Amino acid sequence: MSLPDDETPLLLHNPRCSKSRAALALLEERGVSFALRPYLDEPLTRDELGVLRARLGRPANEWVRKGEDAFGEAGLDASSDDAALLDAMAAHPILIERPILVRGKRAVVGRPPENVLELL
Repeated sequence: MSLPDDETPLLLHNPRCSKSRAALALLEERGVSFALRPYLDEPLTRDELGVLRARLGRPANEWVRKGEDAFGEAGLDASSDDAALLDAMAAHPILIERPILVRGKRAVVGRPPENVLELL
């Protein structure tokens, strides 16, 4: 699966995350038709992460989970550049902030979950 270019929203979802479950519930409550990608089971490729970075319009250091063990284990720190962060997120999808809603050429991090409503 690749990131869609059309207007059908795609929720990058981690069912074990309360914020991700809350974003999912917001979409369902509003009757929004969307695709769901459990990104821990269906990891994003390095190329997809580059596309996602562009659609978010934010550097990777703003949507990487720095508190995860995998962050340090990957040799990352506050000075790591986008390329290193995206490489690490491709290798360790747990490092991707969640949830993220992608729609068309835009994406938004659902923190707080209500942020996903910006793309509807």
